[in-house]
Amino acid sequence: MRDIIDLVGRIFLSATFLFEAIDSIIFFDKTKETMSQFGLNWNQDFLLYGAIFLLLFGGLMVLTGYRSTLGAILLLLYWAPVTFIIHDFWNADAEHIRLQSVLFMRDLAIIGGLLMLSGKGSGRYSIKRLLATTRV
Repeated sequence: MRDIIDLVGRIFLSATFLFEAIDSIIFFDKTKETMSQFGLNWNQDFLLYGAIFLLLFGGLMVLTGYRSTLGAILLLLYWAPVTFIIHDFWNADAEHIRLQSVLFMRDLAIIGGLLMLSGKGSGRYSIKRLLATTRV
C-alpha cells in the first residue's frame, strides 16, 4: 500500500510542474510579460527556456521515478526562487497579503514534498526499479 501511495504522490507532484511547463510553452509571450512585471528583465528568453527545461525534465523524472532525486533537485532549482519572487506577501498591499501568504505557504509545502522525495527516493514503482530488475 505504501508503494502505491508513493506512486500516486509522485504523479500528483509531477502534474503540477508538467502543467506549469506546458502553460509556459503555450503562453510564452504572456509569461515573458509576467516576468517583466516581477522585475525579471535580464535575458528573459534564457530564463524562460531554462525554466521550461527544469520543469519538463524534472517533472518527467519525478513522474517516471527515473533519477527522481535529480528530478526533485531540478524542480527545486526552479520552484524555490520563484516562490520567493512571485509570492512575496511581505511586500504585498493589505488587499493581497492574505492570498499571497496562502500561496507562499502552499509553495513551501510543495518544496517540502520535493525535499522528502529527494531524501527518500522514488519507491518501488518506478522506471529505475524496473530497469534494475529486468534481465536483458
